[in-house]
Amino acid sequence: MTGTDRQGYYSHAQQGEHEYFDLGGFVLRSGYTLPGAQLAFRTHGTLNANKDNLVLFPHMYSGTPSSLDDYIGPGKPVDTDTYFVVCPGQLGGGMSSSPSNTPPPFDRGQFPFVSIADDVLAQYRLVTEHFGVEQLHAVLGWSMGAQQTYEWAVRFPDMVPRAAAFAGTAKTPVHNQVFIDLHMELLKSDPAFADGFYSDAADVRLGLTRHALAFSLEGFTHEWYRGEHWRGLGFASANDFRQSFIRGYFAPMDPNNLVTQANKWWAGDISPHGGGSLEAALGKITAHFFVVPFGGDNFFPVEDCENEAGHLPHGELRVIDTPAGHFAMFGLQPADVERIAGVMVEMLSSPGYTV
Repeated sequence: MTGTDRQGYYSHAQQGEHEYFDLGGFVLRSGYTLPGAQLAFRTHGTLNANKDNLVLFPHMYSGTPSSLDDYIGPGKPVDTDTYFVVCPGQLGGGMSSSPSNTPPPFDRGQFPFVSIADDVLAQYRLVTEHFGVEQLHAVLGWSMGAQQTYEWAVRFPDMVPRAAAFAGTAKTPVHNQVFIDLHMELLKSDPAFADGFYSDAADVRLGLTRHALAFSLEGFTHEWYRGEHWRGLGFASANDFRQSFIRGYFAPMDPNNLVTQANKWWAGDISPHGGGSLEAALGKITAHFFVVPFGGDNFFPVEDCENEAGHLPHGELRVIDTPAGHFAMFGLQPADVERIAGVMVEMLSSPGYTV
């Protein structure tokens, strides 16, 4: 795969130019081997001669390697005048090997379960084999990107001196899993989903609409709607915001890709690194680790993030209060962007720790 087989929403015309790292027959943690697997990625800036300025920035559920470009660039929070930024695509995310671009027998509804650990192990190969980097400058991510950040920090502590997890946890909370079950049921409730064997993703528009409705409820706080903060974005009503922004965001995506990512999100858990104990696993993370929950986040509440931060040897808690809730990272309010950027700069400039 070179990217020429990516269609529609996942095409280079939509997502920008990507590079692809050949993983070969990639053995998944589930035991399946994904033949001809590829990891999509985008880079920003230049890797220095010492190869010690690489910042890894994995993306969230539904995202692609270009989703968080607004935070990356010269003079931006992740400053490419200083750092070489690598944005990898999730397996199942539409740009890397996914149900929408993998040939039989793993196409569409037959794509195997992939885990957060699979993503990190694929990224490790990209970093070490393709770029020849032995230690990262930092890892940071939002939501599922935060889950990958935790997995990186516990699996490869000698490679991760600094990290920041925005609105995400090391283990998916039970109430979060219930929400994932809900939005997956809504997506699959469309008869056109056909157990994942539809011919055209656009045929599953009813399922995608129902799925978006769930996110319009859970993705934002009560205050977002009560205070009519959507008006600042130019929407005429709450319904206009829901239809144009949330429904419009999810409408072009491939349902099977969303299912693959949701299953991964549901199962996110670093506890196996601590013999089944989350606290023990967190205690193995040596990085200077910034835990950054968003106030009012219905997916990853502040309380869950705060609890995990208390078990990190070098943990820092930075709560960002915002009516945008989990979706604050989209930069819907200038104040949110300023606070998020501040934490990024603080983390990237911190001394860092390793084993």
